[in-house]
Amino acid sequence: MTSLHGMADLAIRLRGVVKRFGAIIAVDGLDLDVPEGTCVGLLGPNGAGKSTTMKMLTAQVIANAGELEVLGHKLPEDSKVARAQMGVVPQLDNLDTTLTVEQNLRVFAHLYRLGRAERGPAIERALQIANLTQRRSAKVDELSGGMRRRLLIARGLVHQPRLLLLDEPTVGLDPQVRQELWALIDALRSEGTSILMSTHYIEEAQRLADTVTIMSHGKAIARGRPAELVVQHAGHEVLEVYGPPARLAVVEQEAAAAGMRTRRTGTSVALMGVESSNGDLPDGVRRAANLEDVFVLLTGEEVA
Repeated sequence: MTSLHGMADLAIRLRGVVKRFGAIIAVDGLDLDVPEGTCVGLLGPNGAGKSTTMKMLTAQVIANAGELEVLGHKLPEDSKVARAQMGVVPQLDNLDTTLTVEQNLRVFAHLYRLGRAERGPAIERALQIANLTQRRSAKVDELSGGMRRRLLIARGLVHQPRLLLLDEPTVGLDPQVRQELWALIDALRSEGTSILMSTHYIEEAQRLADTVTIMSHGKAIARGRPAELVVQHAGHEVLEVYGPPARLAVVEQEAAAAGMRTRRTGTSVALMGVESSNGDLPDGVRRAANLEDVFVLLTGEEVA
């Protein structure tokens, strides 16, 4: 959706947001935009400030400084109005295990103040989206991990929110289940739901996000479309050089002298942007640069 001025309307707008916990600065001057109808990924290592940012958007945590707007509502003063128009899928499973799948959804339909006539159709729609219609009468503790995660998403969607916050949506799940959830998130985005998703899975961000913001130590250190970030920071092609530590140290020194960026991963050193190199290169394996290269270059963290 675009405004009369031709700029995308923003589902989320953060400017200079700061959150401190005592002497610890969890979020440090964060700017963040989520245009309506897009999926934006918050990518960063544990402790980067992703979950704190999510909690500020739901007013579970109050910022010490900065401006926060969600769906045009200022936080924290208008947080109740904003919260009613957003769905939240937490990182930790907080489903009521004493209730059935349908009963969990019914509780939240009531909490979101859906009218009595609206609740039944809303629950059916949520069950269908999450592919849980056949498990509606099952107790939560009878469900697999993937089913529970789908139920968490369905619960956040029961009131048809304009904005969905996903905090590490596939954490702890096996690859097959993760792919199923990616398909679900993709479908929501295609229907126009705005999504902010925090993750430390590189493939997840590259697969789902229209744009990503990479965070480290509470700051946004890069933002843009995944493919554009790769070209900007890592070039098109990478050379992986393998060998003992002493050999890799020499490779790093020679690359630095030639003005090349490198990243060390276990028993290899990756040389960035070798497609533009005019000098001699060491023996190694060439491959396409990727978002993982960018993540390690900018954060200094290995991928979890």
